[in-house]
Amino acid sequence: MRDGAELVFVEVRYRASARFGDGASTVTRSKQLKLTRAAREFLVRCRIPPDQVCRFDVISVSKQNYHPRFNWIANAFTTD
Repeated sequence: MRDGAELVFVEVRYRASARFGDGASTVTRSKQLKLTRAAREFLVRCRIPPDQVCRFDVISVSKQNYHPRFNWIANAFTTD
């Protein structure tokens, strides 16, 4: 998606129960590396200029009393 001039890659994670943590906690370093590689491939294939500002957001979805709960974490991690 776009947020102004930024290109945003959004990872949506769902947990049926927060008993073992929310969806955001499942975006481990290993998952971050996979997302980063996929984003780089996308940028190359779509011929996006190398100076394009990008960020990674995570949307964590969980159930709370049978109602969905959303937590949007902007700039959840960096590629450094």
